[in-house]
Amino acid sequence: MSIDESTAKRVAKLARIQVAPERLPALAAEFNTILGFIEQLSEVDVDGVEPMTSVTPQRLKRRVDEVTDGSQQEAVLTNAPDAREGFFAVPKVVE
Repeated sequence: MSIDESTAKRVAKLARIQVAPERLPALAAEFNTILGFIEQLSEVDVDGVEPMTSVTPQRLKRRVDEVTDGSQQEAVLTNAPDAREGFFAVPKVVE
């Protein structure tokens, strides 16, 4: 696949990038270089290769998913401008 100047101009417009007309040939050449690299990657044989999430094999640490209140109610409410009975107190905004 080859990108010409008109296609490069359209891509720039779709990406909302202002490109001067004299820069369009260079932009088209860059797009062609990128597409060439992508075509080169498609030639790699990846049959039997497991997908990777990291370059080093490691397992994520797992923990039990427990819902708690955090046991920090007092610490959280110390920064509140107005706290009553263990809750944030806010002015009434709906009548």
